Amino acid sequence: MGRVFEKRKHRIFARNAKLSKLFTRIGKEIAMAVKAAGPSPDSNHRLKVAIQNAKGMNMPKDIIDRAIKKAAGGNEADYSEMNYEGYAPGGVAIFVETATNNTTRTVANVRSFFNKCDSALGTLGSLAHVFERKAEFIVERASLKGMDGDEFEMACIDAGADDVIHDEEGFIILAPYTEFGTIQHKLDELGIIPKIAELKRFPLSTHPVDLDTARNVMKLIDLLEEDEDVNTVYHNMEMSEEVEAALAEG
Repeated sequence: MGRVFEKRKHRIFARNAKLSKLFTRIGKEIAMAVKAAGPSPDSNHRLKVAIQNAKGMNMPKDIIDRAIKKAAGGNEADYSEMNYEGYAPGGVAIFVETATNNTTRTVANVRSFFNKCDSALGTLGSLAHVFERKAEFIVERASLKGMDGDEFEMACIDAGADDVIHDEEGFIILAPYTEFGTIQHKLDELGIIPKIAELKRFPLSTHPVDLDTARNVMKLIDLLEEDEDVNTVYHNMEMSEEVEAALAEG
């Protein structure tokens, strides 16, 4: 399970290598949570989770506090969450999640990236059959505070988890997106704070690619992820170990 766990963690952290980009994304989530339901994490579940994720990403407490105060004071921009779907070279499906204060700018940028990479931007909902939305929680083993791992796994499954992947470092809990709150509540009951708690999209099927196609798809993904309005980019590209190794070598 170790290799699986490490690969899954890599997908979460690898595309957020720049701290400035990462903190910007978390700051937007905090701002949207505060504007939606107020600045108190005790009564604002979305804010509680956002703060929890910020701490899991090692975001300094003073930056978290400033983000909350800024949003509560009405000094933060109003962000809208917008999704974009399309196909990259070779027929690889691409799903883009954004949070923006200027939808005109964002859609223009996303469209230009697709055009530059000989890709096609589709209509919202066109990839509903390709990706499945799920709740994902990452829990470090040290957070169990002595609780038996098997007991913890069963508690998560009883609470509605579809799967619990684990190794010596920790656990990845996967559940239907509708069960996000239920799993979070169970973790609260157990006194366990996850390192990450979020809704993600997983491909229902994958699309094998050769090296040239993988390079062209990664060019599009890189352009998208560099945009300040883009939060996450999902794809259904399947690469062999040889293709992955070649990409890593540049």
